[in-house]
Amino acid sequence: MNIRFLSAGLLAMASLMPAMAQKTPIRITADLTDAPRKMFHAEVDLPVTAGALTLTTPKWIPGHHMPSGPADNIVGVVFTANGQKLEWKRDDVDLYAYHLTIPKGVTTLHAHLDSIVTSRITQKMAALEWEGLLLYPAATPVRSIAIEPALKVPAGWGIGTALAHVGEDAYPVPAAGATVHFAATNVEQLLDSPVITGEYFHEYPLAPEITPKHYLDVVADYPEDAALRPTFLAGVSNLVREASALYGSHHYYVYHFLLTLSDVAGGEGLEHGQSSDNGVGEKGYADAEHQRQEADLLPHEFTHSWNGKYRRPAGLYQPDFATPQQGALLWVYEGMTEYWGDVLAARAGLETQAEYRENLAASAANLDTKPGRAWRSTADTAVAASILRGGNPAWSSMRRGQDYYMEGELLWLDADTLIRKLTGDKKSLDDFVKIFLGKGGNTGPEIVTYNFDELVTDLNQVVPYDWATFLHDRIDKINPRADVAGIEQGGYKLVYNEKPSEHADAPSDRRRGVNAWYSLGLRLSNEGKIYDVRWNGPSDKARLAPSDKIIAINGEVFSPEVLHKAIVAAKTNAAPIHLILQADSFVRTTDVDYHDGEHYPALQRVDGTTAYMDEITKPLTTLEKVAEPKKAEQ
Repeated sequence: MNIRFLSAGLLAMASLMPAMAQKTPIRITADLTDAPRKMFHAEVDLPVTAGALTLTTPKWIPGHHMPSGPADNIVGVVFTANGQKLEWKRDDVDLYAYHLTIPKGVTTLHAHLDSIVTSRITQKMAALEWEGLLLYPAATPVRSIAIEPALKVPAGWGIGTALAHVGEDAYPVPAAGATVHFAATNVEQLLDSPVITGEYFHEYPLAPEITPKHYLDVVADYPEDAALRPTFLAGVSNLVREASALYGSHHYYVYHFLLTLSDVAGGEGLEHGQSSDNGVGEKGYADAEHQRQEADLLPHEFTHSWNGKYRRPAGLYQPDFATPQQGALLWVYEGMTEYWGDVLAARAGLETQAEYRENLAASAANLDTKPGRAWRSTADTAVAASILRGGNPAWSSMRRGQDYYMEGELLWLDADTLIRKLTGDKKSLDDFVKIFLGKGGNTGPEIVTYNFDELVTDLNQVVPYDWATFLHDRIDKINPRADVAGIEQGGYKLVYNEKPSEHADAPSDRRRGVNAWYSLGLRLSNEGKIYDVRWNGPSDKARLAPSDKIIAINGEVFSPEVLHKAIVAAKTNAAPIHLILQADSFVRTTDVDYHDGEHYPALQRVDGTTAYMDEITKPLTTLEKVAEPKKAEQ
């Protein structure tokens, strides 16, 4: 047996056995050898008894916060028993469920299914989320269903996963045609254990002095991209050290950062108990500038191992993947994770303190300019998460969207600075998370639920205060302005400058398009197509609308530079900015009466105050430092 994975595998099996009442496990072999053709296959053997049987596939995937199970991509379903095909019928209400009748004498049902893969896959790599291939008994707690997974991948492709490998097969790069076997687990944990695989695969050990072990597994479309920079790897090792010091416990036997680098496979950021599934562009961490844009991704998903996976709001944990999840406490699940993910990115050196402040300024300003705050509370953005995720960006300032992320970040900064202020800087939110996220000490990948009352109780253990009112006022009430109290208690204030700071959103960049949100009240593409209009802003008053396209400005054909020039010129010119617009197949003209110049959010230091925000982002450990290589001379 592979020694490296043996101990983790035995620990995992030992911890899960009491929950797995089913004696004979389901056996599933996921076949990814057709991955370059955007197709996965599975062979599934299920223990059965004679009579009616309902099988199901997952619908509510943890971390998605909406019913996103890929039932529509599961095709080619064939059931056989003792070599004979069995008829099946899909439930006409629950479309994830399959009904069968098992003949007498049959103890094993075989299922073949194919899965059409529409994302996270290229000619050189693939990511497997098990919900695309799983079948299991309906109306049964998923943690009680034992399952033994196995995997086939294209020849020469390496495998990254937190699943414990067993057997003698070469790993993580198996021999051509080999089936890789993993330790027994349950359906709940298998769904929480994704796999990445690819031709250009590397596994990097991280922070070797920390126990349990941590790895960064990467696959890329091109071999040079999988060779990650030493400075970036040092930053991720520092992240492991900083998170270990902050949380004071671990809730996994091993942790794998799974990372795909591809301009084709698409982005991803999904939490799991013993791993995280992360995807960025092929050059996502190739240099300091790309790294800055993605600095918070790994810290955020890593933090979820504690906050969201181990400690989970009671309404977001259900015994199966069919019962709807309730998002009322997502401002803790995601909001506090957003807070700590950004703080850890700065503490680990993945971004600077100045970059942290620039990103926070952008978030606070965005939240502060949403007229949707006049009708929708932050609590409602959490409760309504399943209908807000992936929504149309049009009129987003009225819709609000998934504000529980960024509103939660401001809330927990407010709490952190308040604790420091109340205790004379002797305690902080660091003390709270050791209590709240560390209950039970070091554990395996367990799930321990909580409610609002426990949250308040644990905050009061750090410092007595009316925390229930503090939270209710900021989350449940209608608040026309964003909670910037944490910024101000932290020694800064939100201001707007005429020029963007060094790393803040510029008037235009290739990835995000044109940002004129705090001046004209527009977000638009580099080609002039309007994505969103700020309600009650100058462009809204001029009757512009999402999906309009700006053809010309003041007699010049649109470009980001022409727009920038017009905004600057209007500050010293009484004439309005004249636009030619296309809406659908029609053209019209309009004037935007705006003369205040460009506005870019920033945080300004307030003299004479304690810079708690700078204290918050200081590392807790001694960081590993590797010099950034100098760029070659042109």
